[in-house]
Amino acid sequence: MLAATFRLAMKTSTIICRILLGLIYLVFGLDYFFHFIPYQPNHTGKVAAFKAALLNVGYFYPMIKSIQIIGGLSLLINRYAPFSAVVVFPISVNVFLYHTILVPSGWLMGVLLIVPNLFLGFAYRNYYSGMFVRTPKV
Repeated sequence: MLAATFRLAMKTSTIICRILLGLIYLVFGLDYFFHFIPYQPNHTGKVAAFKAALLNVGYFYPMIKSIQIIGGLSLLINRYAPFSAVVVFPISVNVFLYHTILVPSGWLMGVLLIVPNLFLGFAYRNYYSGMFVRTPKV
């Protein structure tokens, strides 16, 4: 009985985290290209320099935002979701660090990305066993 309740709770939590993470990545990825979220950046100092450097490289932001869109869609439609959770994890870590160290007022966005991403890593742990082979054989 307890095991069945735990499985149901894990399944429900996984669906919620997958949809939450997918929606956040899809919306913010699309916003980079279509600018539908009103936003007036007023960053100064290190934050402004960091963001300007990433934008001035030229390819970096479009690449990251494309990964966010594809990963978000994948999570939302539940196709290759374990793979997408791994692919977007470095982005989640970077957003978490950015919003806790450089812009602490935005800490909630970092938490809304890192917590569901970590949970999905735990929920999908059986799919990752092949990645942790000490000495692979070809």
